Amino acid sequence: MNILELLADLQTQHEQATARAGELRDQIGRLSAALAEIEARLTDLATTRKVIAELAPTQEDSEAPATNSVYQAIVNAFNQHPGQEFRARELHELLGMPTDEASVNITRSRLGRLLRQGFLTQPGRGRYQKRT
Repeated sequence: MNILELLADLQTQHEQATARAGELRDQIGRLSAALAEIEARLTDLATTRKVIAELAPTQEDSEAPATNSVYQAIVNAFNQHPGQEFRARELHELLGMPTDEASVNITRSRLGRLLRQGFLTQPGRGRYQKRT
Protein backbone atom coordinates (compact mmCIF):
# COMPACT_ATOMS: atom_id res chain seq x y z
CA MET A 1 0.00 0.00 0.00
CA ASN A 2 1.42 3.30 -0.98
CA ILE A 3 1.06 6.60 0.82
CA LEU A 4 -1.74 7.86 -1.42
CA GLU A 5 -3.81 4.75 -0.75
CA LEU A 6 -3.12 5.11 2.97
CA LEU A 7 -4.23 8.75 2.92
CA ALA A 8 -7.38 7.86 0.95
CA ASP A 9 -8.15 5.07 3.43
CA LEU A 10 -7.64 7.46 6.37
CA GLN A 11 -9.92 10.03 4.69
CA THR A 12 -12.64 7.37 4.26
CA GLN A 13 -12.32 6.31 7.89
CA HIS A 14 -12.46 9.97 8.96
CA GLU A 15 -15.63 10.56 6.94
CA GLN A 16 -17.25 7.42 8.37
CA ALA A 17 -16.30 8.41 11.92
CA THR A 18 -17.62 11.94 11.33
CA ALA A 19 -20.93 10.57 10.01
CA ARG A 20 -21.22 8.17 12.97
CA ALA A 21 -20.45 11.01 15.41
CA GLY A 22 -23.25 13.05 13.80
CA GLU A 23 -25.68 10.15 14.15
CA LEU A 24 -24.72 9.72 17.80
CA ARG A 25 -25.12 13.46 18.47
CA ASP A 26 -28.62 13.31 16.94
CA GLN A 27 -29.44 10.26 19.05
CA ILE A 28 -28.12 12.02 22.18
CA GLY A 29 -30.34 15.00 21.35
CA ARG A 30 -33.44 12.79 20.99
CA LEU A 31 -32.59 10.87 24.16
CA SER A 32 -31.95 14.11 26.10
CA ALA A 33 -35.35 15.46 25.02
CA ALA A 34 -37.04 12.18 25.96
CA LEU A 35 -35.23 12.17 29.30
CA ALA A 36 -36.34 15.74 30.05
CA GLU A 37 -39.93 14.80 29.19
CA ILE A 38 -39.84 11.72 31.43
CA GLU A 39 -38.26 13.67 34.29
CA ALA A 40 -41.04 16.28 34.04
CA ARG A 41 -43.61 13.46 34.08
CA LEU A 42 -41.94 11.94 37.16
CA THR A 43 -42.11 15.31 38.90
CA ASP A 44 -45.82 15.60 38.05
CA LEU A 45 -46.47 12.08 39.32
CA ALA A 46 -44.58 12.73 42.54
CA THR A 47 -46.60 15.91 43.12
CA THR A 48 -49.86 14.10 42.38
CA ARG A 49 -48.91 11.27 44.71
CA LYS A 50 -48.05 13.73 47.48
CA VAL A 51 -51.37 15.58 47.11
CA ILE A 52 -53.36 12.34 47.12
CA ALA A 53 -51.43 11.04 50.13
CA GLU A 54 -52.27 14.25 51.99
CA LEU A 55 -55.96 13.91 51.09
CA ALA A 56 -56.20 10.17 51.68
CA PRO A 57 -57.59 9.07 55.02
CA THR A 58 -55.04 8.20 57.65
CA GLN A 59 -55.31 5.13 59.85
CA GLU A 60 -57.38 7.17 62.29
CA ASP A 61 -59.74 8.27 59.51
CA SER A 62 -60.03 4.79 58.00
CA GLU A 63 -62.38 3.80 60.80
CA ALA A 64 -64.78 6.63 59.85
CA PRO A 65 -68.31 5.52 59.00
CA ALA A 66 -69.15 4.44 55.47
CA THR A 67 -70.43 7.08 53.06
CA ASN A 68 -74.09 6.14 53.58
CA SER A 69 -73.59 6.32 57.35
CA VAL A 70 -72.06 9.79 56.98
CA TYR A 71 -75.05 10.95 54.95
CA GLN A 72 -77.35 9.45 57.57
CA ALA A 73 -75.46 11.24 60.36
CA ILE A 74 -75.77 14.54 58.49
CA VAL A 75 -79.49 14.04 57.87
CA ASN A 76 -80.00 13.07 61.53
CA ALA A 77 -78.23 16.25 62.67
CA PHE A 78 -80.57 18.37 60.56
CA ASN A 79 -83.59 16.39 61.77
CA GLN A 80 -82.58 16.93 65.40
CA HIS A 81 -82.11 20.68 64.79
CA PRO A 82 -84.73 21.48 62.10
CA GLY A 83 -84.58 25.28 62.38
CA GLN A 84 -80.83 25.63 62.81
CA GLU A 85 -78.41 26.64 60.07
CA PHE A 86 -75.11 24.80 59.87
CA ARG A 87 -71.83 25.30 58.09
CA ALA A 88 -69.91 22.19 57.05
CA ARG A 89 -67.26 22.68 59.75
CA GLU A 90 -69.97 23.13 62.42
CA LEU A 91 -71.51 19.81 61.36
CA HIS A 92 -68.12 18.14 61.70
CA GLU A 93 -67.71 19.52 65.20
CA LEU A 94 -71.27 18.51 66.15
CA LEU A 95 -70.82 14.98 64.79
CA GLY A 96 -67.27 14.52 66.10
CA MET A 97 -65.85 14.16 62.59
CA PRO A 98 -62.33 15.29 61.59
CA THR A 99 -62.15 19.02 60.93
CA ASP A 100 -59.25 19.04 58.48
CA GLU A 101 -59.92 20.97 55.30
CA ALA A 102 -60.10 17.91 53.03
CA SER A 103 -62.75 16.21 55.18
CA VAL A 104 -64.79 19.40 55.47
CA ASN A 105 -64.64 19.85 51.69
CA ILE A 106 -66.06 16.36 51.21
CA THR A 107 -68.91 17.25 53.54
CA ARG A 108 -69.52 20.46 51.58
CA SER A 109 -69.92 18.28 48.51
CA ARG A 110 -72.35 16.03 50.36
CA LEU A 111 -74.34 19.04 51.55
CA GLY A 112 -74.53 20.25 47.96
CA ARG A 113 -75.95 16.91 46.93
CA LEU A 114 -78.57 17.04 49.71
CA LEU A 115 -79.38 20.59 48.59
CA ARG A 116 -79.90 19.44 44.98
CA GLN A 117 -82.08 16.56 46.19
CA GLY A 118 -84.30 19.06 47.97
CA PHE A 119 -83.64 17.94 51.53
CA LEU A 120 -81.79 21.14 52.45
CA THR A 121 -82.06 24.83 51.67
CA GLN A 122 -79.23 27.32 51.61
CA PRO A 123 -80.33 30.46 53.47
CA GLY A 124 -76.86 32.02 53.18
CA ARG A 125 -73.57 31.34 51.45
CA GLY A 126 -72.04 28.24 53.01
CA ARG A 127 -74.99 27.75 55.37
CA TYR A 128 -77.42 24.88 55.16
CA GLN A 129 -80.77 24.26 56.80
CA LYS A 130 -83.37 21.51 56.67
CA ARG A 131 -86.10 22.28 54.15
CA THR A 132 -89.39 22.84 55.98
